[in-house]
Amino acid sequence: MRIELSKTDPNHPLTLRLYAQEQQPAGHPRFQATKNETWWPSEKELWLGLGKTPSAYTVLKCLRTLFYKQKDRWPDRITLDARELPDEWLAAAINGIMLGGYKLWLYKSEDKPYSKFFGKEGTLTVWAKENDNQTDRVITKAKATAAVQMRVMDLMNAPGNKKPPRILAEWALESGRKHGYKVTVLEKDSLQALGMHALLSVNKGSTEPPVMILTEYTPASYTKTVVLVGKGVTFDTGGISIKGSSNMHLMKSDMGGAAAVLGTVELAARLQLPVKLVGIVPSTENCVDGASIKPGDVIDSYSGKTIEVIDTDAEGRLILADGLSYAMKNYKPDIMIDLATLTGSVVQTLGYAAAGMFTANDELASQLARAGDSSGERLWRLPIWDDYKEEIESDVADVRNYHGKPLAGAIVAAKFLEVFTGEHPAWAHLDIAGTAFGESEYAPNRAGTAFGVRLLLDYLENL
Repeated sequence: MRIELSKTDPNHPLTLRLYAQEQQPAGHPRFQATKNETWWPSEKELWLGLGKTPSAYTVLKCLRTLFYKQKDRWPDRITLDARELPDEWLAAAINGIMLGGYKLWLYKSEDKPYSKFFGKEGTLTVWAKENDNQTDRVITKAKATAAVQMRVMDLMNAPGNKKPPRILAEWALESGRKHGYKVTVLEKDSLQALGMHALLSVNKGSTEPPVMILTEYTPASYTKTVVLVGKGVTFDTGGISIKGSSNMHLMKSDMGGAAAVLGTVELAARLQLPVKLVGIVPSTENCVDGASIKPGDVIDSYSGKTIEVIDTDAEGRLILADGLSYAMKNYKPDIMIDLATLTGSVVQTLGYAAAGMFTANDELASQLARAGDSSGERLWRLPIWDDYKEEIESDVADVRNYHGKPLAGAIVAAKFLEVFTGEHPAWAHLDIAGTAFGESEYAPNRAGTAFGVRLLLDYLENL
């Protein structure tokens, strides 16, 4: 799909206009997105009502749903009338239209029909205001964001056998070469030499070797360094503390944090953001084998702290412990944020509408919450008080990875991670277990959402 800019009416087969409910002009029919009539090739305009108080995210979601549900019926050329749209609505509209052409069936032998609009022959013309030089920049940003989101969604939706840790590493290396940022992959020998014992311990049950992916985007000038750490468990059986079989196939999504980090670094490089951005992804499978770590084992970590493993299904926090410690020792970030599909507890608390945010820094919490509200990838702050610290005390090691209680699971996981942040004053943990892989237009069950990419972009742009 090409996206062009026009200052005059291009008179394409279909012009798309957006309006709030009270703005519906007289004499124009209100078309519903759920109807399947093939009326638009012969109609000049499609008016899409967005309700009384729509947000940019409303625009994105409505257009993504509309264009996906009618994916095989659009004309090759469409005009988006953006003359009265604010920049954030225009960006959301382009993002939603492009995501409406996303194809989930990565490995089907026969493709389903899609309109040529979503292919090389398709053209979306943005009808903009006269002398509006900002529109080109908005279009560029929206296109890049949607392209990265779809790449991340492909990663999330791929099954475990198609994306072992080495494939995540290859994805990052290819992206770095294409978009001009540094990528280093620490393989098993290097991890052993460095003492990444927590990551290596989780990997002991898998035949696929672990990696630590280090991505580094450095602009010509910057004032702040932000480090993102993403959990990259490419498939999670739970290890010896094995999960139930009914939904285990969905554990291909346990690298949602890694996907968000990889995607955000690529997007920052594409858009040349004025922030130094480092992405750290510890990646492994968590499988069952005679060599697997066992409940009760005590393991070492990169930080030097020892960990009693109470539950091998609490493995994400183990590999993040090494990732966070490595970030602190080697990059000394101004701000450090980790993202992880970490706990079922956060889903029980917040459902699928928001991710859990944990930080002791009020300013960082406020900035991230604002970015969440603006992007539609919302966050809700949960406590990380020291009242919960005793839950991770161990009799035999410096800390234990799980408290063994059916309550406050997400909070206790955050307290565990905090141990490995070196008391960093601007650290936040985002538990995205309920938002990275959820219900969407693309699948009757669940699919990757690319949660975190738009959130972090909004945050980084406003630092």
